[in-house]
Amino acid sequence: MPADIRHIVFDIGKVLIHYDPDRPFSRIIPDPEERRWFFDNVCTHDWNLEQDRGRGWKEAEELLIANFPEREDHIRAFRINWREMVPYAYDDTVTVLRELIDSGRDVTMLTNFAADTFREAQEMYPFLTTSRGITVSGEVGLIKPDRAIYESHVATHGLEPENTLFIDDSLANVEGAKSAGWQAVQFTGADKLRRDLATYGVAI
Repeated sequence: MPADIRHIVFDIGKVLIHYDPDRPFSRIIPDPEERRWFFDNVCTHDWNLEQDRGRGWKEAEELLIANFPEREDHIRAFRINWREMVPYAYDDTVTVLRELIDSGRDVTMLTNFAADTFREAQEMYPFLTTSRGITVSGEVGLIKPDRAIYESHVATHGLEPENTLFIDDSLANVEGAKSAGWQAVQFTGADKLRRDLATYGVAI
């Protein structure tokens, strides 16, 4: 039988809100092959992840501009147009979040997110302020799936790892949570999430 779940932890990007850098860049760099080259070689996933770890945008931009001076405008466009990358919430998942909170469940959030863009996200999507607490990677200098960020979240919010259920779209982050002693499920949609919650005895 699954452990008694007393704490539920949500990831944010691609679980509660959509994230897609292609949305602004399909306009900024219309050619698909050039755009893919840009994301593969300039504003890469690993480069962006360092902002999630806490690196400031000024340093991040200067690092790339030094190597790709001809791409300065495109590099700066990444931060300038960031809001277009998070164009909508997943309303069906937000409904699950609200139902859990309204039913008295202990709900927190754990996200890989740059500190400043997260504050913007909260302005755009006020439901990101409704959980009991949030660990933002860019604020603590740790990122998923490193074990340390799960341990930090537990310590900060007073959770029992074995009684904690984590919801994340990334399998690596799900496995990271399990390695820290949590229960965890991979998010693929709100319907599956409701089934997963029921499997763990979480009624909403």
